[in-house]
Amino acid sequence: MVIDAADYFAVMQAAMLNARYRILLIGWDFDTRIHLAEGRHWWQRGWKDKYPARLGGFIAWLVRNRPTLEVRILKWSFGVFKFTFRGSMWWDLTRWFRHRRIDFKFDSAHPVGCSHHQKLAVLDNSLAVCGCIDMTRKRWDTREHAENEPLRKMPNGRSYDPWHDASMLMEGEVADALSDLGHDRWVRAGGKPLMPIKPPEKSLWPEDLDATFENVELGIARTRAAHRDWDKVDEIEQLFLQHIKRAKRFIYAESQYFASRSICEAIVERLTEDDPPEIVIVHPANADGWLEQHAMDHARAQLVRCIEEADEKGRFSIWTPYSGITPIYVHAKIMIIDDEIFRIGSANMNNRSMGLDSECDVFVDATREGNEHAGDAIAGLRYSLLAEHLGLDAADMPELLERHGSMAAVIDHSITLDGGRNLVRYHPPDLNGVEETLAESAVLDPEDPEDMFEPFAKGGLFRNGSRLKRFREKFRRIRGK
Repeated sequence: MVIDAADYFAVMQAAMLNARYRILLIGWDFDTRIHLAEGRHWWQRGWKDKYPARLGGFIAWLVRNRPTLEVRILKWSFGVFKFTFRGSMWWDLTRWFRHRRIDFKFDSAHPVGCSHHQKLAVLDNSLAVCGCIDMTRKRWDTREHAENEPLRKMPNGRSYDPWHDASMLMEGEVADALSDLGHDRWVRAGGKPLMPIKPPEKSLWPEDLDATFENVELGIARTRAAHRDWDKVDEIEQLFLQHIKRAKRFIYAESQYFASRSICEAIVERLTEDDPPEIVIVHPANADGWLEQHAMDHARAQLVRCIEEADEKGRFSIWTPYSGITPIYVHAKIMIIDDEIFRIGSANMNNRSMGLDSECDVFVDATREGNEHAGDAIAGLRYSLLAEHLGLDAADMPELLERHGSMAAVIDHSITLDGGRNLVRYHPPDLNGVEETLAESAVLDPEDPEDMFEPFAKGGLFRNGSRLKRFREKFRRIRGK
């Protein structure tokens, strides 16, 4: 696992330098203007490393200097409109067009209103990536998330706030499986079938990257809306519900959004048990963009308010990380269950990721036979992530958790007043009538493509017959008594 894009971009550049036959990049967005080694010019990287840091130039350099290498890039089709404001990208695409071994395509193979959201990379069918990080602007940041980081700038020179993200690199049979998935998506999007390539003679794994897990079985889960003659795939939603149901002690999660009706129902059901697990979610203060805020923030407020009504034992909490007084935007999509399950991918805790957008997650389950040795590494990731958000040492986390008894208690006792790193508890704001109606209709975050055209037909978040509506009515009757 690689946390935050400063390390991820550098690791990916090192891995791509090792590739000899094919680089397949699949993502929600790509911006050729970003620098993979931010702040490091060629004269700072040593005389042997005269390759460009800028993504557009680096891809062209790779193809010129690797005569057997082809590069295939697949990007969500709606992003073509962004190119209007990315002038130099047209120059990059024009240069790439001259290279027959570079192919850049837009993915529109989905129903109207859905998006292609997977973040995958496969190199030589040997090294694969699945996670949360797009190779685009506003992603680069270090784990320090300094409030005033001078290198955290968009291609136009504007600075942006701290950004938290993560992805997972893998090699072995899982790379073949993700290669098949990526090739399938490439063909569905209109690309020509990719020719078989011979196995590489040596590993593409970057030399300076230590493996988090070794010799483990991984699972893959997908989301895909029904389209043309393709069936709907909802493996990710089913996996979320299974993982929430099986948690015994705790759930730690990071998500860009919290707006899924089915996930909320599963959480409420657990919180009404006699001994529910602790549930801690780390997410951004607000969604990124005006439309996303109206789609996600209002729904989050309604769902969290419903959860709080059910949470009589105080086991649920949702937090935003801060660097000083500046909120850190959480783009990571991670879940850890009882230090036994670790999952990461492109899917958020919102309705779109459950049924509309193309998504891909991977997970490690330490309770599976042969995976028992992965538990310590999963616990280490949880300690590392909590420590990052609290400005603490990961080595101190086991003792702090044992002393205080819960993640929420550790967070409460670790609040700093000196402008350092913090997690701030989220409290749902009051919504006006219009905001409540918009949130509950789920018109901007529907569960099915058809719901976008008939948002009130099924009743939205609190639809008739849903467990969530029954929960809310039950809690309000109890509170009224």
